[in-house]
Amino acid sequence: MAAKGPGLFSNIGKSAKDLLTRDYTYDQKLTVSSVSSSGVALTSTAVKKGGLYSFDVAGVYKYKNTLVDVKVDTQSNVSTTLTVLDVLPSTKLVTSVKLPDYNSGKVELQYFHENATLATAVGTKPSPVVEFSAAVGPKGLAVGGEAAFDTSSGKFTKYSAGIGVTKPEFHAAFILADKGDTIKVSGVYHLDEKQKASAVAEFTRKLSANENALTVGGLYTVDPQTTVKARLNNTGTLAALLQHEVKPKSLLTISGEFDTKALDRAPKFGLTFALKP
Repeated sequence: MAAKGPGLFSNIGKSAKDLLTRDYTYDQKLTVSSVSSSGVALTSTAVKKGGLYSFDVAGVYKYKNTLVDVKVDTQSNVSTTLTVLDVLPSTKLVTSVKLPDYNSGKVELQYFHENATLATAVGTKPSPVVEFSAAVGPKGLAVGGEAAFDTSSGKFTKYSAGIGVTKPEFHAAFILADKGDTIKVSGVYHLDEKQKASAVAEFTRKLSANENALTVGGLYTVDPQTTVKARLNNTGTLAALLQHEVKPKSLLTISGEFDTKALDRAPKFGLTFALKP
């Protein structure tokens, strides 16, 4: 199903968030992916975090307009997600559950229209939280909001509103979140037509605490196989990342972070290798 309309409300500000956070990691991670003869995509992941190791295996199978995703980890957790496209015209149905917690289940229905996108999600536990979001606008503009209502307490647990603008050369977003207590402004600007170089900034103000946070960063594509990223926040934390495609679809990512105001502290380093067929 091709994407329509302004996109989901959760996508407002996503471009800046992804550029500032995606692929940064300070653990050691190895991911190996393969595809079986029956069409099942298998992904095995091993992670070393500190002195602890964790493993999981995930399988994804697609049949017509249905996608089944199952993941099993070493903690005996089984996560299952079932996605059905066009169960009704221009809709996506997503159901998920993480066993053995049967109350973790959720059913979500998304509707995509040329000028509007709606989504609603309901938990499967008794007296669940009901979530709803909507975004409207023509191509390149999204105005919307989201809310969550706890049926057990009869109260809204969250509500937010936002606006996003997307053009070929930039993305900008303004979000009023946390029941009006948090203001978040973000933007991504592409410095060239091929988007080889981009700059990003995100400003957050917490009204009740009178606290501000600012993070700036950038991305530069050295060549078709190599990308570098960096970010710096107002507390003096500097992070950098190098990602290289060692073979088609297989990525090696090296990232690090240190506090420029406390150079005596040990920096953080991470290494990720994703091997795909």
